[in-house]
Amino acid sequence: MTALSPTPRPTARLNREARLAATKDKVRTRSFLVRNKYLFLRRLSQAAVLALFLTGPLFGLWIAKGTLASSMTFGVLPLTDPLVVLQMLAARHAPEGLAILGAAIVLVFYGLVSGRAYCAWVCPIDPVTDLAFFLREKLGLQAKGWQPKPETRFWVLAMVLVVSGVAGSIAWELVNPITHAFRVVVFGSVASLTFVVAVFLFDLFVARRGWCSHLCPVGAFYGLVGSRALVKISTHARDACDHCMDCYAVCPEPHVISPALEGAKTGASPVILSRDCTTCGRCIDVCDRGVFRFTHRFDASETAVGAAVRSNCSGETP
Repeated sequence: MTALSPTPRPTARLNREARLAATKDKVRTRSFLVRNKYLFLRRLSQAAVLALFLTGPLFGLWIAKGTLASSMTFGVLPLTDPLVVLQMLAARHAPEGLAILGAAIVLVFYGLVSGRAYCAWVCPIDPVTDLAFFLREKLGLQAKGWQPKPETRFWVLAMVLVVSGVAGSIAWELVNPITHAFRVVVFGSVASLTFVVAVFLFDLFVARRGWCSHLCPVGAFYGLVGSRALVKISTHARDACDHCMDCYAVCPEPHVISPALEGAKTGASPVILSRDCTTCGRCIDVCDRGVFRFTHRFDASETAVGAAVRSNCSGETP
């Protein structure tokens, strides 16, 4: 596990406007929409996923039937949460063929694209914890509270499977905040709202990004699934970094940034390869220096060898 970077505090970084005013060279000034492009795209993605399940009850147009745990899209595409299938196996229940097929499809997709993309682009709990983080910052609570280690989520994941085995049931789905958030939106369940509010209050008053970044076993599972995924974020222009700490401040997994951003001195790749990265794009949004961009893990231009090749081709000295 990569060593943790210090959590940036509001007092540890300059106010953005003051920093830009104090900077002598020209820094890109961008609009509010541009600085939040990927945030808005993620909200659209999350809303679109839920809309697939709402078109049936609201308009009689059944696109997706079921839940995020197990669904059938257009009557032909089964999708199953692989963690649910693992719990079934741990509970000594034989999953049906469609459930296995659906889990395989999901595993291949997130294994190839980005495992933690599920957390940033699909999960309905993400907007809840993002709101808690926003309010926590506005209320000056960033430096307060308990901060569990990121690897705690893997212990929770193991516990989920053990409990399923002991109880002989898919025990996690009884308390899974993702499932309950889905029920709140699609079915209007008031009882499920209790679980969603509990996560919100936990992130607001107890731990900074405590649930998604430290405890959620679903995020831990998809992180493992996407350990070798293709879609990555690169600090391709890391030499332009002015150490404003804005990227650390908005990143839900700030410890993934340092190895790539500060890796020039050791010859490390600028590509963020950590399985914990959610590929949410917030670092790209907030960086006025254009340090970050989306890429893939095999992009030759993002390696030391690739940089040397480009330099030789252009007649420059690497």
